[in-house]
Amino acid sequence: MAEATPKTEVTMKMSASCPHHARSDISVRDLESVIDEPTERGGTNLGLTPTETLIASLIGCTNVITQRISEGYGLHIDAMNIDAQAQFDRRGVMLQEEVGVPFPEITLTISITTPDVAADFDKVRTDLGKFCPIAKVIRQSGTVINENWEISAS
Repeated sequence: MAEATPKTEVTMKMSASCPHHARSDISVRDLESVIDEPTERGGTNLGLTPTETLIASLIGCTNVITQRISEGYGLHIDAMNIDAQAQFDRRGVMLQEEVGVPFPEITLTISITTPDVAADFDKVRTDLGKFCPIAKVIRQSGTVINENWEISAS
């Protein structure tokens, strides 16, 4: 029996109930998630803020795509950590003025422990920019994403 070909384009569906001015309870597939504001901004601090969720999505996508690319090249990752530092121009969310690029710069530090040669990860670095959809959307908004790769032997 032939294996089914995965769809190349799908429609994502999510919904949210919004029990509070700062909180959204998100439902997707069989999962629930909360997007909220900290208490000092009138929220209930039950989840990441919308802007933190964006940066967290970039971290999550970087992880998934880096792992997939590495696997495709036969490279093994023993451990990976990703740190993000985002410059955020808050004038827009503070309703002071429209901001064209709310995140002018994001720096990712991608730390990998591997038994493979660090130079072998050069092709992974190149391919990450081609295939991470979250990074592509963020870059196309005008944000500069810097990637600092730290590859160490296991």
